[in-house]
Amino acid sequence: RADRMMKTDVKETEHGYEVAIDLPGFKKDEVKAELKDGYLTISAAKGLDQDEKEKESGRYIRRERYAGTMSRSFFVGEDVAQEDIHAKYEDGILRLSVPKKAPKKIENTGYISIEG
Repeated sequence: RADRMMKTDVKETEHGYEVAIDLPGFKKDEVKAELKDGYLTISAAKGLDQDEKEKESGRYIRRERYAGTMSRSFFVGEDVAQEDIHAKYEDGILRLSVPKKAPKKIENTGYISIEG
């Protein structure tokens, strides 16, 4: 369900990628971004307010607000370092700037080496 809830736009620029992820209703401290093994993982966790539970004096007929955790991962390459990625959370939108890293050039001789 995260792909339906964490609506994401990825735009390619000359120097990298601009990622915008909708996270309405989340606070900044409920959102985490982690880079591991070339994958950028965005996760968000939200619980229902404890004050709301204490003030509850009736039975819910319908609940549509989200409570739980969700995450999405994007492969950004193993050459991208944590300090290269810049993130900003404002008005329910997480904006990330991810640089393009040129893949390491592999010499291509046209021949496949045969073992044995």
